[in-house]
Amino acid sequence: MDMEVRLRKRRITSATAGWWLRVGITLLGLVIAAGPSTSMAVASPTPPVPGQTEPFVQVSKNRSDNVSNNRSDSVSSARTGASESTAEPSPPPPSQTGDTFVTNSGSNTVSVVDSTNNTVAATIPVGISPTGVAIAQDGTRAYVTNNVSNTVSVIDTTDNTVTDTIPVGSNPTGVAITPDGTRVYVTHVGSNTVSVIDTTTTPDTVIATIPVDFGPYGVAVAPDGARAYVTSAGGSDVSVIDTTTNTVTATIPVGDSPTGVAVTPDGTRAYVTNNVSNTVSVIDTTTNTVTDTIPVGSNPAGVAVTPDGTRVYVTNVVSNTVSVIDTTTTPDTVIATIPVGAGPMGVAVTPDGTRVYVTNLDSDTVSVIDTTTNTVTDTIPVGDSPFGVAIATS
Repeated sequence: MDMEVRLRKRRITSATAGWWLRVGITLLGLVIAAGPSTSMAVASPTPPVPGQTEPFVQVSKNRSDNVSNNRSDSVSSARTGASESTAEPSPPPPSQTGDTFVTNSGSNTVSVVDSTNNTVAATIPVGISPTGVAIAQDGTRAYVTNNVSNTVSVIDTTDNTVTDTIPVGSNPTGVAITPDGTRVYVTHVGSNTVSVIDTTTTPDTVIATIPVDFGPYGVAVAPDGARAYVTSAGGSDVSVIDTTTNTVTATIPVGDSPTGVAVTPDGTRAYVTNNVSNTVSVIDTTTNTVTDTIPVGSNPAGVAVTPDGTRVYVTNVVSNTVSVIDTTTTPDTVIATIPVGAGPMGVAVTPDGTRVYVTNLDSDTVSVIDTTTNTVTDTIPVGDSPFGVAIATS
Protein backbone atom coordinates (compact mmCIF):
# COMPACT_ATOMS: atom_id res chain seq x y z
CA MET A 1 0.00 0.00 0.00
CA ASP A 2 1.55 3.35 -0.97
CA MET A 3 1.93 6.21 1.46
CA GLU A 4 -0.85 8.40 0.02
CA VAL A 5 -3.39 5.60 0.29
CA ARG A 6 -2.29 4.92 3.83
CA LEU A 7 -2.57 8.61 4.71
CA ARG A 8 -6.12 8.79 3.34
CA LYS A 9 -7.08 5.77 5.41
CA ARG A 10 -5.80 7.55 8.52
CA ARG A 11 -8.03 10.60 7.93
CA ILE A 12 -10.86 11.09 10.40
CA THR A 13 -13.43 13.73 11.12
CA SER A 14 -14.74 14.98 14.45
CA ALA A 15 -18.34 16.08 14.67
CA THR A 16 -17.72 18.65 17.38
CA ALA A 17 -17.12 22.33 16.67
CA GLY A 18 -15.89 21.67 13.17
CA TRP A 19 -12.64 20.21 14.46
CA TRP A 20 -10.74 17.69 12.46
CA LEU A 21 -7.38 16.06 12.75
CA ARG A 22 -5.46 14.50 9.91
CA VAL A 23 -3.05 11.88 11.07
CA GLY A 24 -0.82 10.26 8.49
CA ILE A 25 2.57 8.71 8.33
CA THR A 26 4.77 9.66 5.42
CA LEU A 27 8.24 8.42 4.63
CA LEU A 28 9.59 11.55 6.31
CA GLY A 29 7.42 11.86 9.39
CA LEU A 30 4.07 12.00 11.08
CA VAL A 31 2.01 15.07 10.15
CA ILE A 32 -0.46 16.43 12.64
CA ALA A 33 -2.70 19.32 11.62
CA ALA A 34 -5.57 20.68 13.67
CA GLY A 35 -8.54 22.42 12.39
CA PRO A 36 -10.43 25.33 11.09
CA SER A 37 -12.59 26.22 14.07
CA THR A 38 -9.64 27.72 15.95
CA SER A 39 -7.13 30.41 15.16
CA MET A 40 -5.02 27.82 13.38
CA ALA A 41 -5.13 27.39 9.65
CA VAL A 42 -4.96 23.92 8.12
CA ALA A 43 -1.79 23.36 6.18
CA SER A 44 -1.12 20.65 3.65
CA PRO A 45 2.40 19.28 3.85
CA THR A 46 4.62 20.52 1.06
CA PRO A 47 6.98 18.18 -0.80
CA PRO A 48 10.40 18.15 0.86
CA VAL A 49 13.35 19.71 -0.88
CA PRO A 50 15.61 16.94 -2.23
CA GLY A 51 18.19 16.06 0.39
CA GLN A 52 16.23 17.83 3.12
CA THR A 53 14.24 16.14 5.88
CA GLU A 54 10.64 17.14 6.55
CA PRO A 55 9.64 18.08 10.10
CA PHE A 56 7.87 15.48 12.18
CA VAL A 57 5.21 17.98 13.21
CA GLN A 58 3.76 20.49 10.77
CA VAL A 59 1.63 23.16 12.40
CA SER A 60 0.43 26.22 10.51
CA LYS A 61 -0.67 29.15 12.63
CA ASN A 62 -1.82 32.67 11.84
CA ARG A 63 1.54 34.17 12.62
CA SER A 64 4.92 34.40 10.98
CA ASP A 65 6.98 32.08 13.17
CA ASN A 66 5.84 28.75 11.69
CA VAL A 67 8.12 25.75 11.77
CA SER A 68 10.30 25.54 8.68
CA ASN A 69 13.00 23.19 7.55
CA ASN A 70 15.63 25.84 6.92
CA ARG A 71 15.63 27.60 10.27
CA SER A 72 18.85 27.52 12.24
CA ASP A 73 19.40 25.95 15.65
CA SER A 74 19.29 29.36 17.32
CA VAL A 75 16.30 30.60 19.26
CA SER A 76 13.94 32.14 16.70
CA SER A 77 10.73 32.75 18.59
CA ALA A 78 9.83 35.97 20.41
CA ARG A 79 7.82 33.86 22.83
CA THR A 80 10.99 32.10 23.94
CA GLY A 81 12.52 35.40 24.93
CA ALA A 82 9.37 36.24 26.84
CA SER A 83 9.59 32.90 28.64
CA GLU A 84 13.14 33.64 29.74
CA SER A 85 12.13 36.99 31.17
CA THR A 86 9.42 35.45 33.35
CA ALA A 87 12.10 33.99 35.64
CA GLU A 88 13.96 37.30 36.13
CA PRO A 89 15.43 38.91 38.08
CA SER A 90 16.25 35.96 40.35
CA PRO A 91 15.98 32.63 38.53
CA PRO A 92 16.35 29.55 40.72
CA PRO A 93 19.42 27.35 40.30
CA PRO A 94 19.02 25.32 37.08
CA SER A 95 19.97 22.11 38.88
CA GLN A 96 17.06 22.39 41.31
CA THR A 97 15.36 19.07 42.02
CA GLY A 98 12.08 18.57 40.20
CA ASP A 99 12.68 20.84 37.22
CA THR A 100 10.35 20.20 34.27
CA PHE A 101 11.83 20.06 30.75
CA VAL A 102 9.62 21.01 27.79
CA THR A 103 10.60 20.66 24.12
CA ASN A 104 9.49 23.58 21.94
CA SER A 105 9.24 22.08 18.46
CA GLY A 106 8.75 25.47 16.78
CA SER A 107 11.45 27.37 18.68
CA ASN A 108 14.18 24.72 18.52
CA THR A 109 14.58 25.09 22.28
CA VAL A 110 13.91 23.39 25.58
CA SER A 111 12.20 25.35 28.36
CA VAL A 112 13.28 24.47 31.89
CA VAL A 113 10.43 25.12 34.30
CA ASP A 114 11.07 25.50 38.00
CA SER A 115 8.36 23.24 39.38
CA THR A 116 8.34 25.02 42.74
CA ASN A 117 6.93 28.24 41.29
CA ASN A 118 5.99 27.23 37.70
CA THR A 119 8.18 29.82 36.01
CA VAL A 120 10.65 29.30 33.16
CA ALA A 121 14.14 29.31 34.68
CA ALA A 122 16.12 28.68 31.50
CA THR A 123 15.72 28.26 27.74
CA ILE A 124 18.20 25.94 26.02
CA PRO A 125 18.87 25.97 22.25
CA VAL A 126 18.93 22.44 20.79
CA GLY A 127 18.48 20.95 17.30
CA ILE A 128 15.72 21.52 14.79
CA SER A 129 12.17 20.55 15.80
CA PRO A 130 12.78 18.94 19.21
CA THR A 131 10.01 16.51 20.14
CA GLY A 132 10.73 13.87 22.76
CA VAL A 133 12.53 14.34 26.07
CA ALA A 134 13.57 11.96 28.84
CA ILE A 135 15.55 12.53 32.04
CA ALA A 136 17.88 10.02 33.67
CA GLN A 137 16.74 8.81 37.09
CA ASP A 138 19.68 10.48 38.80
CA GLY A 139 18.45 13.77 37.33
CA THR A 140 21.82 14.77 35.86
CA ARG A 141 21.05 14.45 32.14
CA ALA A 142 18.17 15.08 29.78
CA TYR A 143 17.99 13.53 26.29
CA VAL A 144 16.10 15.41 23.56
CA THR A 145 15.21 14.08 20.10
CA ASN A 146 15.63 16.64 17.31
CA ASN A 147 13.24 15.45 14.64
CA VAL A 148 14.62 17.37 11.66
CA SER A 149 18.28 17.45 12.67
CA ASN A 150 18.28 13.64 13.07
CA THR A 151 20.16 14.00 16.33
CA VAL A 152 19.76 13.65 20.08
CA SER A 153 20.89 16.52 22.30
CA VAL A 154 22.33 15.63 25.70
CA ILE A 155 21.69 18.30 28.33
CA ASP A 156 23.65 18.61 31.57
CA THR A 157 20.90 19.55 34.01
CA THR A 158 23.33 21.03 36.54
CA ASP A 159 24.06 24.01 34.27
CA ASN A 160 21.41 23.50 31.54
CA THR A 161 23.89 23.29 28.67
CA VAL A 162 24.10 20.87 25.75
CA THR A 163 27.17 18.69 26.29
CA ASP A 164 26.81 16.30 23.37
CA THR A 165 24.89 15.87 20.11
CA ILE A 166 24.44 12.30 18.91
CA PRO A 167 23.63 11.45 15.26
CA VAL A 168 20.80 8.90 15.03
CA GLY A 169 18.28 7.68 12.43
CA SER A 170 15.68 9.56 10.37
CA ASN A 171 13.20 11.73 12.26
CA PRO A 172 13.89 10.74 15.87
CA THR A 173 10.76 11.16 17.94
CA GLY A 174 10.28 9.21 21.17
CA VAL A 175 12.97 8.65 23.78
CA ALA A 176 13.22 6.58 26.97
CA ILE A 177 16.04 5.77 29.37
CA THR A 178 16.61 2.50 31.23
CA PRO A 179 16.30 2.71 35.02
CA ASP A 180 20.06 2.26 35.51
CA GLY A 181 20.72 5.09 33.04
CA THR A 182 23.10 3.07 30.84
CA ARG A 183 20.91 2.86 27.73
CA VAL A 184 18.72 5.31 25.83
CA TYR A 185 16.11 4.10 23.32
CA VAL A 186 15.15 6.44 20.46
CA THR A 187 12.38 5.85 17.89
CA HIS A 188 12.78 6.97 14.26
CA VAL A 189 9.52 7.52 12.45
CA GLY A 190 11.38 8.12 9.19
CA SER A 191 13.50 4.95 9.14
CA ASN A 192 11.27 2.49 11.05
CA THR A 193 14.02 1.75 13.55
CA VAL A 194 15.00 2.24 17.18
CA SER A 195 18.49 3.41 18.10
CA VAL A 196 20.13 2.20 21.30
CA ILE A 197 22.58 4.65 22.85
CA ASP A 198 25.23 3.51 25.33
CA THR A 199 25.67 6.25 27.96
CA THR A 200 28.65 4.60 29.65
CA THR A 201 30.99 5.56 26.80
CA THR A 202 32.59 8.97 26.24
CA PRO A 203 30.96 10.34 24.22
CA ASP A 204 27.61 8.52 24.24
CA THR A 205 27.50 6.08 21.32
CA VAL A 206 24.83 4.31 19.26
CA ILE A 207 25.52 0.60 19.76
CA ALA A 208 22.49 -0.95 18.06
CA THR A 209 19.76 -0.16 15.52
CA ILE A 210 16.62 -2.27 15.82
CA PRO A 211 14.13 -2.66 12.93
CA VAL A 212 10.51 -2.30 14.09
CA ASP A 213 7.10 -1.86 12.48
CA PHE A 214 6.00 1.16 10.42
CA GLY A 215 6.17 4.64 11.96
CA PRO A 216 7.70 4.03 15.42
CA TYR A 217 6.61 6.91 17.64
CA GLY A 218 6.42 6.39 21.42
CA VAL A 219 8.71 4.30 23.60
CA ALA A 220 8.69 3.30 27.26
CA VAL A 221 11.03 1.07 29.25
CA ALA A 222 9.72 -1.33 31.90
CA PRO A 223 10.67 -0.52 35.52
CA ASP A 224 13.01 -3.53 35.65
CA GLY A 225 14.73 -2.37 32.45
CA ALA A 226 14.21 -5.73 30.74
CA ARG A 227 11.84 -4.60 27.99
CA ALA A 228 11.11 -1.54 25.86
CA TYR A 229 7.68 -0.97 24.31
CA VAL A 230 7.47 0.87 20.99
CA THR A 231 4.26 2.10 19.32
CA SER A 232 3.90 1.95 15.54
CA ALA A 233 1.84 5.02 14.66
CA GLY A 234 1.75 3.98 11.00
CA GLY A 235 0.04 0.72 11.86
CA SER A 236 -1.78 -0.84 14.79
CA ASP A 237 0.67 -2.63 17.01
CA VAL A 238 3.28 -2.35 19.74
CA SER A 239 6.74 -3.91 19.43
CA VAL A 240 8.32 -5.44 22.54
CA ILE A 241 12.11 -5.21 22.63
CA ASP A 242 14.31 -7.41 24.83
CA THR A 243 16.87 -4.91 26.13
CA THR A 244 19.48 -7.63 26.72
CA THR A 245 19.57 -8.78 23.10
CA ASN A 246 18.07 -5.62 21.56
CA THR A 247 15.72 -7.68 19.43
CA VAL A 248 11.94 -7.60 18.98
CA THR A 249 10.46 -10.55 20.88
CA ALA A 250 6.74 -9.83 20.44
CA THR A 251 4.32 -7.69 18.46
CA ILE A 252 1.03 -6.84 20.16
CA PRO A 253 -2.04 -5.76 18.11
CA VAL A 254 -3.72 -2.67 19.56
CA GLY A 255 -5.90 0.13 18.13
CA ASP A 256 -5.38 2.25 15.04
CA SER A 257 -2.30 4.51 14.97
CA PRO A 258 -0.91 3.86 18.47
CA THR A 259 1.04 6.86 19.68
CA GLY A 260 1.92 7.17 23.37
CA VAL A 261 2.88 4.37 25.75
CA ALA A 262 3.47 4.23 29.50
CA VAL A 263 4.19 1.31 31.83
CA THR A 264 2.81 1.05 35.36
CA PRO A 265 5.30 1.30 38.26
CA ASP A 266 4.88 -2.42 39.04
CA GLY A 267 5.53 -3.29 35.39
CA THR A 268 2.39 -5.42 35.01
CA ARG A 269 0.54 -3.22 32.49
CA ALA A 270 1.27 -0.89 29.62
CA TYR A 271 -1.17 1.82 28.52
CA VAL A 272 -1.21 2.76 24.83
CA THR A 273 -3.04 5.69 23.22
CA ASN A 274 -4.64 4.82 19.86
CA ASN A 275 -4.76 8.15 18.06
CA VAL A 276 -7.27 7.27 15.34
CA SER A 277 -9.37 4.78 17.34
CA ASN A 278 -9.88 7.32 20.17
CA THR A 279 -9.12 4.62 22.71
CA VAL A 280 -6.49 3.45 25.18
CA SER A 281 -5.35 -0.18 25.06
CA VAL A 282 -4.35 -1.89 28.30
CA ILE A 283 -1.64 -4.50 27.79
CA ASP A 284 -0.91 -7.33 30.23
CA THR A 285 2.89 -7.35 30.07
CA THR A 286 3.10 -10.95 31.30
CA THR A 287 1.09 -12.37 28.40
CA ASN A 288 1.62 -9.50 25.92
CA THR A 289 -2.10 -9.33 25.23
CA VAL A 290 -4.66 -6.51 25.38
CA THR A 291 -6.96 -7.01 28.34
CA ASP A 292 -9.05 -3.84 28.04
CA THR A 293 -9.84 -1.02 25.62
CA ILE A 294 -10.95 2.31 27.11
CA PRO A 295 -12.79 5.00 25.10
CA VAL A 296 -11.32 8.47 25.69
CA GLY A 297 -11.40 11.84 23.88
CA SER A 298 -10.63 12.71 20.27
CA ASN A 299 -7.19 11.70 19.06
CA PRO A 300 -5.40 10.69 22.26
CA ALA A 301 -1.63 11.19 22.12
CA GLY A 302 0.35 11.41 25.37
CA VAL A 303 -0.07 9.11 28.37
CA ALA A 304 1.43 9.03 31.88
CA VAL A 305 0.84 6.93 34.99
CA THR A 306 0.95 8.25 38.55
CA PRO A 307 3.71 6.88 40.83
CA ASP A 308 1.19 4.82 42.82
CA GLY A 309 -0.27 3.36 39.60
CA THR A 310 -3.86 4.28 40.44
CA ARG A 311 -4.40 6.95 37.78
CA VAL A 312 -3.53 7.32 34.10
CA TYR A 313 -3.58 10.75 32.41
CA VAL A 314 -4.22 10.90 28.64
CA THR A 315 -4.03 13.98 26.39
CA ASN A 316 -6.74 14.31 23.72
CA VAL A 317 -5.35 16.50 20.94
CA VAL A 318 -8.57 17.51 19.21
CA SER A 319 -10.82 17.57 22.28
CA ASN A 320 -8.40 19.90 24.10
CA THR A 321 -8.84 17.77 27.18
CA VAL A 322 -7.08 15.31 29.44
CA SER A 323 -8.84 12.06 30.38
CA VAL A 324 -8.21 10.64 33.86
CA ILE A 325 -8.46 6.85 34.12
CA ASP A 326 -8.98 5.09 37.44
CA THR A 327 -7.00 1.83 37.37
CA THR A 328 -8.42 0.52 40.66
CA THR A 329 -11.80 -0.25 39.12
CA THR A 330 -12.72 -3.30 37.03
CA PRO A 331 -12.61 -2.47 34.22
CA ASP A 332 -10.51 0.70 34.23
CA THR A 333 -12.79 3.73 34.05
CA VAL A 334 -12.53 7.36 32.95
CA ILE A 335 -13.44 9.33 36.09
CA ALA A 336 -12.69 12.88 34.91
CA THR A 337 -12.19 14.94 31.75
CA ILE A 338 -10.15 18.09 32.26
CA PRO A 339 -10.20 21.05 29.81
CA VAL A 340 -6.68 22.30 29.05
CA GLY A 341 -5.07 24.38 26.30
CA ALA A 342 -5.31 23.85 22.55
CA GLY A 343 -3.71 20.75 21.10
CA PRO A 344 -2.52 18.96 24.27
CA MET A 345 0.31 16.56 23.40
CA GLY A 346 2.84 15.59 26.05
CA VAL A 347 2.05 14.71 29.66
CA ALA A 348 4.15 13.96 32.75
CA VAL A 349 3.43 13.40 36.44
CA THR A 350 5.57 14.82 39.25
CA PRO A 351 7.51 12.27 41.32
CA ASP A 352 5.24 12.89 44.32
CA GLY A 353 2.13 12.40 42.16
CA THR A 354 0.55 15.71 43.16
CA ARG A 355 0.70 17.47 39.78
CA VAL A 356 0.50 16.74 36.08
CA TYR A 357 2.18 18.88 33.41
CA VAL A 358 0.61 18.99 29.92
CA THR A 359 2.12 20.63 26.82
CA ASN A 360 -0.39 22.52 24.67
CA LEU A 361 1.03 22.48 21.14
CA ASP A 362 -1.26 25.20 19.77
CA SER A 363 -1.44 27.46 22.84
CA ASP A 364 2.32 27.64 23.44
CA THR A 365 1.66 26.85 27.07
CA VAL A 366 1.91 24.14 29.71
CA SER A 367 -1.12 23.35 31.86
CA VAL A 368 -0.53 22.28 35.46
CA ILE A 369 -3.16 19.92 36.90
CA ASP A 370 -3.74 19.29 40.60
CA THR A 371 -4.25 15.52 40.85
CA THR A 372 -6.35 15.81 44.01
CA THR A 373 -9.02 17.98 42.39
CA ASN A 374 -8.22 17.19 38.72
CA THR A 375 -8.39 20.89 37.86
CA VAL A 376 -5.91 23.19 36.12
CA THR A 377 -4.19 25.36 38.74
CA ASP A 378 -1.63 27.13 36.55
CA THR A 379 -0.82 27.85 32.91
CA ILE A 380 2.82 28.49 31.98
CA PRO A 381 3.86 30.31 28.78
CA VAL A 382 6.76 28.50 27.10
CA GLY A 383 8.25 28.42 23.58
CA ASP A 384 6.58 27.84 20.23
CA SER A 385 4.63 24.59 19.76
CA PRO A 386 5.60 22.75 22.96
CA PHE A 387 5.58 19.00 22.38
CA GLY A 388 7.30 16.71 24.88
CA VAL A 389 7.64 17.03 28.65
CA ALA A 390 9.65 15.26 31.35
CA ILE A 391 10.15 15.91 35.04
CA ALA A 392 13.34 15.26 37.02
CA THR A 393 12.94 12.60 39.68
CA SER A 394 15.84 13.61 41.89
